Amino acid sequence: MKVLLDTDVLLDVALFRREFYEASARVLEWAEAEPGQAGVAWHSLSNLAYLVRPDARPFLRELLQFVEVAPVSTESARLALEMSLGDFEDALQVASAIAFGATFLVTRNLAHYKRSPLPALSPAQFLEHLAKG
Repeated sequence: MKVLLDTDVLLDVALFRREFYEASARVLEWAEAEPGQAGVAWHSLSNLAYLVRPDARPFLRELLQFVEVAPVSTESARLALEMSLGDFEDALQVASAIAFGATFLVTRNLAHYKRSPLPALSPAQFLEHLAKG
């Protein structure tokens, strides 16, 4: 099962956001145990680099040992433009997930993905889904 990890899940771990860290870290542990099954959008890398100061490179180097970057294209960007999501960045996440062949998008921003053509799960919901087998 392939999933795309939204930037907020990665930031929870990179910035050690106490309230969200545990579930997000467990998702990354799953991803590390299942190399190639988790992906990220290309633009998530730049968002992380901007938000994780002073330097996100060590986190990104480790992350890219087991997480793939979704193979997006101009067609993916066009698809995002046509989505009826309120935020274009969220639409880019969904388009990246589709390009990656993801079953789910894992995010804490579930409200932003209500109209997504791809199901979105919170980290806790994703972990529950895994536990059910």
